[in-house]
Parts: sequence; structure tokens; C-alpha cells
Amino acid sequence: MSTINSYDPPGRLTDLDETGLKAWNVFITNSIDQAVKGPDAGQALNDSPRSQFYDLTRTDTAADATEAPVTWTAFPRRIKVHSIGDNQRWQRADASRDVQDEYCEWSITRDPASGKITQVMFTCEGPEYWDLLAQSSPATVLQLYRTHISPNVQQSDLFGIDGSYQRRNRWNDSTTHGAMHLIQAANTLGAEIELAAAATIVRVIDGRELTADQELIQCGKYGEPERNSDPHIGGAVNAIARQKADIALTNPVGLYFDDLRTDGWAAPDGSDPKSYWTYRRGNATHPVRAVYEVPADRNFTVGDITINGTPIQYGAQIADFITIRLTAVACRFGQSTSQPQTACVQFPPPPAGPAAPALAAVPLSAHGYRSSPAAPSSLTTRRR
Repeated sequence: MSTINSYDPPGRLTDLDETGLKAWNVFITNSIDQAVKGPDAGQALNDSPRSQFYDLTRTDTAADATEAPVTWTAFPRRIKVHSIGDNQRWQRADASRDVQDEYCEWSITRDPASGKITQVMFTCEGPEYWDLLAQSSPATVLQLYRTHISPNVQQSDLFGIDGSYQRRNRWNDSTTHGAMHLIQAANTLGAEIELAAAATIVRVIDGRELTADQELIQCGKYGEPERNSDPHIGGAVNAIARQKADIALTNPVGLYFDDLRTDGWAAPDGSDPKSYWTYRRGNATHPVRAVYEVPADRNFTVGDITINGTPIQYGAQIADFITIRLTAVACRFGQSTSQPQTACVQFPPPPAGPAAPALAAVPLSAHGYRSSPAAPSSLTTRRR
């Protein structure tokens, strides 16, 4: 198998023009470059290089290639772990997009008279794509918001006075006024790429090879241990790396909806509850936007559907049954000559005295991610 010419947009979306497509490829390849290199010794110890991680545009994918999908539950595990009972965790998860940290965020619409849920919109689109689209075509951004969120969206709602796109705007900053793309701090494509690359490092500590999800993430410090996603992604990637294989994220790089399971669900008229789950953006195999909504010609709403006998009162009840997916590709099994790291990741202490800390230029997110490249600040392309 040969290299690919360029990376496609998430979901193979068709919003970008030719210049935007080139800029998107630059963003992904730059992100992968940085992830392969890893931090230098002044930023973190025992965390580079990541030589088993590769770029599909520069390195061949060998004939023994196999795809490895990784899936996890969309409901935020940290909320579940630290809540007492279902009603509390559902209420807390519905209260803020900032706690929806499993690469899936949602917003709920209710009937103003009855208070019943009429629609829940879900997104797993990374914000970097929207930053770039806003540079390429602000009019397209406005049109997409009007199509998927509300016809009342105005350009001034989405862009600052300097013309810059506002990821968190009045139509994309809450669980009640719409969810166009991800905004939670750790829910970025850059974080996905960094996590996958960091997890390719095999670690042998005191003569023992680490294999468990939690010990790997605690040692590699590549994410939040209490999430569903991060430890599971890291563990799955590391299991392949331990087979001395090279690993990449499949094209198009992104987070995607995997499925909605509706076992135990019931609609008042006996219809199939899963039929009300529809994908609105992305292609059939890479959906990035979903809506759960009962058509207007039915005599009931989402709030009348039950899950194991309990009516749907929260969007979070649906998130319990959604799985999110990323897919890696692995090849050249048994051929890697990369040596294991024999120590866990360490962050050097800041220097003594008034000098700026060494890590100041490489801030960590609230969830422990190293910073990843931002979307290009201008639509220029790099010479290849």
C-alpha cells in the first residue's frame, strides 16, 4: 500500500474549498509531526520519541495492515463516578458542556408548555475544523449554524468585532441553545492525535512490561485516568505497539459516532426507538453529528419514550447508550526496533529564582494534555 496524497476533513465533509482543504492537511500533518517528535527534555522526560507512530502521507502502510477501531461510552465517566444515583449524574451531565468530556457533547430542546424533551442534538466534531472553516468561508459557517442550530443565528453571534470566530458563542456554549461542535477543553482533535502517539510508547518499569489501561495512562500521563475514553484509547493503542507494529490514525482523522443501542427502550406506539436517531453531518461511515427527535406527525415526543421503564427526562440518559469511535491502522507487525522506555513520564520542576518556568510555553489543559497545534492562523500551505 502507498501513502495517501493528503488528509481529508473529518467525516469527509464538503464545506472547505481547495485552499481550505490544503490548509486542513497542513494542520493534521503538523499535529502528527509534533506528536511523533513528542516533548523535548525541558518539557517532559521519558516521553519521546514516538517512533512507532507515523504519518499516512509520508510513510507507506504495509500489506499486513489491519484497522483497529476503539469505542467508548459517551456519558462522562467522571460524573458517573462522583455522583450518587442516576438522577443526580444525569442532571449534572445535562447542566454544562464543560463536564461532557468524552468527545461527545449535547444540547436539549424542551416543549415550553409540558417541559418534555422534544429533541437532543449531539456532536463529536472537533473545534479546529470550525476555526479553519471560519477563515476560509465565514458565510458557510453562518449557513451551517442556521441549518443545524437555528434560522435566527446572526453573523455577529458567531464572530467577534475583529472578525475572529468564537468557538463559544451564544448558539454553542450551553446545553440548551444548541451544540454545533465540541467546546470542552479536552475535546479536540489535537488531543486525540497527541494521546494516540504518546500511547505508542512501550514501557518496561522495573523489568515488568506495563499492560493495564490505568497503569499505562498513569505512567505515560497522556490523558485523564477517570474518563471512559483516554485510558481505553491508550490501552488499545499500546497493546498494538507491544506487538512491535507501526501505528497511525486512519484517514479521515476524527472522532465519530459508533452506535446508539436501544435495548430496553420503548416508544408509546410500539415503533422502533432507534428510528428516531439520525445522522446529520459526515458520511455513512464517519458521522459527526446526530439528532434524537420524534417526527412532528407522531402524537408523542422524546420525553414519552422510556428506557428500562423510565421516561427520558435528560439528554444524558441517551448518552448512556451512545458509543464514540476512533480508528487506528497498524502494520509492519514484529518489525519495530523501538526500545521501551524504562521510566514513567516526569515533568521537570521549574527553575529556582524569578526566571519563568520551563514549562510555561507548554501549558497543560485541565486534563493533563500537552498543548497541541492550533488550526492555521492563515490559509497558507507548507511546502512539502
